[in-house]
Formats: sequence, structure tokens, C-alpha cells
Amino acid sequence: MANVKKKLWENNGTISATDGIRASSLNFEKGQRTRHQQKGNGFGSKTKTEPHRQSLNDSLEGDVRAFLIDEETLHTYDDLTKVNPVTPTTVLKCLQARYRVKVFYTHAGCTLVALNPFQPIPHLYSLDVMKEYHFAPQPQEFKPHIFIVAEEAYRNVQGQVEPTDQSLVVSGESGAGKTWTSRCLMKYYATVAASSSSPKCQDTIERIEKRVLDSNPIMEAFGNACTLRNNNSSRFGKYIQLQLNRSQLLVGASVQTYLLEKTRVACQAANERNFHIFYQMMKGATEEQRQEWRMPRDQLFAWLPNADKSLEEDCFKETTDAMKNLGITKEKQGQIFQVLAGLLHLGNVSFCPPTDESQPCNLEEQSKDFLQCTADLLQISEEQLLACLRLRTLRAGKQSVLLKPCSMAECSMRRDCLAKVIYAQVFDWLVTFINRSICADKSSWCNFIGILDVYGFECFTLNNLEQLCINYANEKLQQHFVAHYLKAQQEEYVSEGLKWSFIKYQDNQSCLDLIEGNPTSVFSLLNEECRLNRASDARQFRTRLEKELSNNACMSWDKFSKQPHFTVSHYAGRVSYQIEGMMEKNKDPVPPELIHMLQASHDPLLQGLFAGQNTEESSGRGHSKVVTVVSKFKNSLDSLMKILHSTTPHYTRCIKPNPECRPLTFKKEEVIVQLEACGIVETINISAAGFPIRIPYLSFLQRYGMITNSRICKQSINENGLEPDKNILGPAVADVLDVVLRSHSLDPSKPSETDSCSSLVHCGKTKVFLTHSMLELLEGCRDRVRSQRAFCIQCCWRRYRRRKREAQERAATRIQSVIRGWLVRREVLRWSNAAALIQRTWRKWRTAMEALAEAELDDAANLQEQPPAYDPAVRERGSVQLSSCQEPVLVRGWPLGLALASAPNITVAVTATASGLQKVVSLMACLKLPFRSGEYKVETNQFEQGVASIRAQPRESIKLHLQKSPLLYADTCPGKKGDGVTGFNQILLEKP
Repeated sequence: MANVKKKLWENNGTISATDGIRASSLNFEKGQRTRHQQKGNGFGSKTKTEPHRQSLNDSLEGDVRAFLIDEETLHTYDDLTKVNPVTPTTVLKCLQARYRVKVFYTHAGCTLVALNPFQPIPHLYSLDVMKEYHFAPQPQEFKPHIFIVAEEAYRNVQGQVEPTDQSLVVSGESGAGKTWTSRCLMKYYATVAASSSSPKCQDTIERIEKRVLDSNPIMEAFGNACTLRNNNSSRFGKYIQLQLNRSQLLVGASVQTYLLEKTRVACQAANERNFHIFYQMMKGATEEQRQEWRMPRDQLFAWLPNADKSLEEDCFKETTDAMKNLGITKEKQGQIFQVLAGLLHLGNVSFCPPTDESQPCNLEEQSKDFLQCTADLLQISEEQLLACLRLRTLRAGKQSVLLKPCSMAECSMRRDCLAKVIYAQVFDWLVTFINRSICADKSSWCNFIGILDVYGFECFTLNNLEQLCINYANEKLQQHFVAHYLKAQQEEYVSEGLKWSFIKYQDNQSCLDLIEGNPTSVFSLLNEECRLNRASDARQFRTRLEKELSNNACMSWDKFSKQPHFTVSHYAGRVSYQIEGMMEKNKDPVPPELIHMLQASHDPLLQGLFAGQNTEESSGRGHSKVVTVVSKFKNSLDSLMKILHSTTPHYTRCIKPNPECRPLTFKKEEVIVQLEACGIVETINISAAGFPIRIPYLSFLQRYGMITNSRICKQSINENGLEPDKNILGPAVADVLDVVLRSHSLDPSKPSETDSCSSLVHCGKTKVFLTHSMLELLEGCRDRVRSQRAFCIQCCWRRYRRRKREAQERAATRIQSVIRGWLVRREVLRWSNAAALIQRTWRKWRTAMEALAEAELDDAANLQEQPPAYDPAVRERGSVQLSSCQEPVLVRGWPLGLALASAPNITVAVTATASGLQKVVSLMACLKLPFRSGEYKVETNQFEQGVASIRAQPRESIKLHLQKSPLLYADTCPGKKGDGVTGFNQILLEKP
């Protein structure tokens, strides 16, 4: 819901009020509310009659007493808009009750009120609390906290509508806790905007987060100081832009500063201190650093008052560690601290009047060592430094230069000026270095969240130009709040047709006109006085102010005061400003000889700081071109206000419970003044009575038109762009509201006696005005419609996916069957080709074997046959047991394998013809038959054991009848029988 607020309010339409929608307005008279109901035709009737003023006062007092009678429940009001009646007394009592039970944050309509506890409360800002608020669906339902404001701004950046830059304005008096609040906001964003799943990206974000957080202690050390109202008072204004990419991750930051109070370096009020960095150096430096900086522990410095006062901010190591993390090298740190040490020694340089007025002032005896230390630390010539402090350069023409001795006051002023210009340049260098270190490229970020921490409203015994500028900045911020919340809202209610009785509020526009108005104002007269080529006269300037600005009610004077001054009635109170010295501070002159001296320094830091300085601009010539302090401050503040106007602001009002800064001490007089000055009561009244959310018709339909399935947005677009149609948008908006109200039993056609829809919504001429509760109803209804449509889309998508998956399965099955058929056909074809190849090879082999067998039979005829003298049975079988034969045996050629199948060792005498001898030898070698003579011994590598046979075609046909495939017995050896006939010979001898 948070991303809708303030997002859809930009595009204004021009539409008349629509019929059928009733409106309500709230009339406040002495704190009492009266409600009016208005129908669409413009006629309405009061539901309550307005009582007389006396009865109103009595009734109001009675309501206040009735509300305050139960004090035990006052601390439960976490939103002051729930207080009834809303008066300064009831608001103050609620804040006091909550402060008593240690509850420091309270909602006040569109703002958050933060009470300073003046003591550390770590558990209130722990990491677990940050995650709790960040991951909450509705952070507004949690207890009031600064993290709610931070989370609302963060969600607005990542809203569904076009993202808008956000600004968090932290305002309040000095010591109210603005700096601490800004520090908590930076820590929150550095935590929630730094989550990433990628380890490499996480390391980058953590480095950026650390650099952004490390910029805080550096800026506070060099820009904050202890004042009468605050131990850690910001003496400059800063606007920190946290840069986010499209994923809302923190990728960088930038710091813009406004009006550093550099006069504090050389001038501190009673019971106040200089900037923190000087005390950190004195208390945290090592012995080696002390010797280098000429700063012994017992040394007293005039510009270091109240050095014995210890503060939490006096932590030198934290500052140096932060500088190191930002990339400031140890060498560069040494140069910075050496220059600052030289400024402390410069503060102890004092002068005494000379005996002769024509001679320059004399240097006091105890100041000589400090002058020498200053020259050594700044690496400049001691003689040149002394001359620049005591002699003033005058130019007579373009060439001639005259040296005029300065008075003792002028010497002190030149010494202070030297210190201020050096410190201001060092501070600006630090800001520039920090920006270079933490700022991201413009292409890497698209939105930012700005945190504004400025000096609070100040009123001291003596107030000068610094306090005038500080209070002027607070007036500008107050006017921005008034214009944004108090004034603009009420004027818009009237222009949109709501019956509205204006709630009075304190408008500080007249005070701003007094300070910065045209053609005549304090600033314009001050600048004009500074540009005149004459000596400054405080009384003359006061007389001119009385003459030009006496008609402004915010300006007054004390006629009995001896000191020239003027009093301004600010929104937070009256402040009297001393005129003496105001013109000199506004001119802020820097003698050119001081710039020349610093440019000639051997210190690399000072050379870099003043290398680009133009001494002609720093001189006293050309007064019409002088840029004064108030002019520069006004221009920078105007640029800041432009940024604030271009962003969605979120206000946090810091309240200081007591002026002594004591823990958990609540002083009603101190708080009530701040509440009235900030307009908290008026803000609560307007927030409670009005409609904080205003959405143009077209934007409303673009977001909530889906509730009624409205197509008005598309119809309202023509060739010229978006042109809202008065006759279309109004009824469409009424239909959407009617559906939402009916769904929550809030039928607009049936008004209720207790409450009606008119208190929730009102349709104006061009906008829809909503309360937070009505916005929640709209968002809830929109979420339900989106959920239903998402469910419908999911169903259609699942049905489509299922059908597509089924079609894909059928297609895959068909493809698989085709591929399988193709694979089978290819395999069968391969088998066929292989079978044909085998057949061809077999036929070739069989032909070769037949030829071989025939050749062997032909060769066997040449052998000498001798009839064997053996058993006829053996002869009939075709095999002879030769193992027992002692005589040579004559064997025929082809049955030789059959006869000798089982004979392991035989001796055969073969008689062969000359032509068949070779065949016989080959045959004997195959059968492994050794020759008797021993002359020939043939060994084969074909068979080590087993049976060798001669393949010969039998004389008769052989038929094999197999019941099973012979391949089953391919790896089986035939059995060995007792007759010794095995192998293929056995198959041949078996009868068919």
C-alpha cells in the first residue's frame, strides 16, 4: 500500500464531480469536529447543528477532561490522529505518557514525532529490528519507528507505479536527535538495500555499504562540535543521496554540504568547543605523532577550550580507520593532521601594540615559538607568515605595491582569516574525496533516497550571521512542510469541491519575505551594504533596516539596547541578531597575500588546495563582483529546495524533551513550544479530518479499473495522448467505488447512522480523495481480483501446457515409431548384406576346399600301396591302432587322418613318387609325424594338442538331421569315446 501513496497524484484531470457519490467534510471549530454529508447533486444537510461558542468551549474542556481522566491508557495512542479531541494538551499528555514508558516514536498523521531519550538504546535499532520492519507485509501495523518511514520511502522507490525519488527530511531543534536519526536511516538503507545472491556482487555491495557508513564519522569529526544545546551539533548542513539501481540495490552515494560554520575554528562561545577533530588529535595521538605535531600532553591551546570534557565523539581511531577505508592513505592523513596542528599553534600567536603607530604590531614573547611551529607545520617561511599577519598590501596602480602596518585587531582578524580559509578548504577537499570514493556512475543508478540533516533552530545570547543563515534554512524547510501538507491540501479540498472549513496554521511566509524577499529584505540590504565601497557601520545599517522593513510584523527592535541589533519572529521563536561584525562576515574577505603565501607552501596538500585560487577575486577590488556568504548560501539552499520539490518528502520531527539533555527527562514547557512551532497539532487535525491520499481519475482507473473490468483507460487514449473524457471517467470511478463499498457492506446507496462511505472517500472534480482505510479496501479488492485473474491465467496456461504436452507426446511417439522402423530396416539390410557376403565367402571357401580335396586324392594314387596285415574289423572302420605296430605301415592318402586320429606318436614309412613327395611331407607335417631318420622335424603352431585331420569329400553323401540349432554347441567340444575317434572324423564315421 505504501507504494501507492503519493505516486498517483501527479496527473491532474479536469473533470466535474460525478453523481451517485456522496462526500463528507469535516468542520473544526475550537477543536470539535462536525461532519457534513453531501450528495452528488451538491445539496447536503448537516447531521449536527453547530453549538454556540460558549457551549463549544465548555464541551471542549469537558471532552479534554474526559479524555485525560484515564492516564493509564494514554501511552497506547501510537497515532495522534486517534486522539479526540486534538488539542495541544491532549497531544502533550500522550507524548509524555509514552515517553514515561520509554516509547520514543509516535505517528502524527503524515509525520513521525521522535523524542530524544538522551541515552543509548541499542535493542531499538538492532539488525533483527531492521529485518522485521523490512520484511513485514504491512510495516504500518507495527509500532511507530523511524524504520517505518524509511521502509515506506524504500517501497515507494520500488513501487509498481513509475518510481519516484524520495527525500527524508529530519527537522528539529539543535539537540533533538537529528544526526542520530540520520545515522540510523543510513544504516537501515545500507542493510536492506545490500542483499544479493551473487557472492561477487555481495562483496561489491558490502564495500559500498562500508564506505557510505564510513563517511559519517569523518563528516561528524570535521563538521560537528559541542555546543550549549547539543554535544554533537552539526555545524553544517548535508544532504546525502543514496543511489539505487533498477534492482533497488545500493550502488553509491553522494554528499552535498551547506554553510560550514568555519568561524568556530577561531572563535568559540563560552562552554562550547571547537570541532571534534582537534580534540580527537589531542586525546588519541601517539607519542610519535605528538612529537611530529609539536603537541605535548600538557600543552594548552587558545582555540581548544574545554579540552578536559570527554565526549563519546572523541574517538580518533574511529576517524582514522574510516579515512583508511575510504582510501585516504596514511601519508595523506599525516598531511591533513599536520595542517590542523599548525592551525592550533596559530591560535596561540598573539600581538601587542607597537610603541610607534607607524610600525607594525609586535609579536608577544611567548608567541614566537608557536609562530615557528606554525611555519614549520604549514611548511612556509616564518618571515613571510609574520609579514602577512602584520602588514597589509595596498595597490596603487598596476605595478606599485604598498605595505601598510595593521592594527592589533586587524592582525588578529588576519590570523583568524588564515585559519578559517585553510580549514574550509580541507573540509571541502574531504567532501570531494568522499564523493569520489562512494559516488557511482550516472549510468549505474536510476533513483535515489535523500536524507537531509541540517542544523537545528538556534537561539543564543549573541547571534550573528551564522545563526541567521541557520534559522533561515529551518524557515525554508518549515515553509516546504507548510506548503506541502498544511496549505496545499486544504486549498485542494476547496478547489475540488469539498466543503471544508480551513484549519488555521502558522504560515511563516512573511518571515521568509523579511529575510529573502524581493526587492527589499534583510539579505538584499546586507548584500548591498557589503558591495558599497565604504567602511561598515552597524548603526547606519540598523537605521536602514528600520526604514525599509518597519512594515513587516516579523521585524522588531529593542530601542533601549545599546548594541545595534534587530529581532526576527521565527516560526520557532524570536531571535535577536547582533549587527556588529555581520557585514564583515558576509564579505568573508581573504587578503591576497595570504593566498600567495599558501600557494608558495612546500606542503603538497596546501599546494593542491590553493593552486587554483584567483587572488584578484579575493582582493578588495571590484566590490560589485563580490559573491557574499548569504548569496552563496541562498543559492545552494534554493537548489536543495528544488530537489525536495521534485521528490516525495517524508518528514520526521525530532523533539528535544529538556534543554539540559538529561536522560528520560520530560519538561512540558520545552516540548509544547516545539509542538506549536512545528505545527504538529495543526498537522494532526488536517490528517485526521481530511483525505491524505489524492489520486487523479485516470490514474485511479489505471490502477483500480480492473475491479470492474473497466476499459476506460484504453478508450481515453487518442492520437494526441491521454485526454480524459468527463462523461466516461466519472461513472467508471463511481462503479469501482460502488463495487468495493458493497463488497465490504458499505453500500453507498444505504447510508448508515453510525458511519457512511462519505467519511472514507470523496470524488472531487478531477481527483478521488481517500483515507488510509479506504485505500486498504481498494488495495485488498484489487489484490483479490488480481489473484482471481492470476488463477484464471494459470488454469488456461496449465490447460494449454497439458494439451501441448499431449500433442508433443503423440508427435514424439510417431517420430519414435518411424525412427524405429527405419532403424530395423537399416539393420535388416545390413544383415542381408552380411549374409550375402558370408555366402559368397563360404562358396569361395567350399570351392577351394573341394579343389584341395580332389588334389589330395589325386596325389594319394602315387603312393605305394601294400596290403596291411591287420584285423579286418579295423580295416573296415578305416582306422588302425598303430601304437603297437613295430613295422612300417603303408597308409593311403585320404584315410590317413581317420587311421591316425588317435595315435599320439607314430612312425610311418612313406614311399612316394618324386612328384608326390612334397605333398607327403606337407601331410606329415600337418599330422606332426616325425621322420624316422631324424633329418626332418616339422613343428606347427596350429595345434599343441588335439586332433588333426584331412578334409576330404566322402564317397557317399552325408545327411545331418538336427532338432536344434548347432550354434548352441559351438563352444562345446565333442566327447571322447573309447575307440579314440573324435572331432570331425567322428561325424564322418557315424552312419546316417
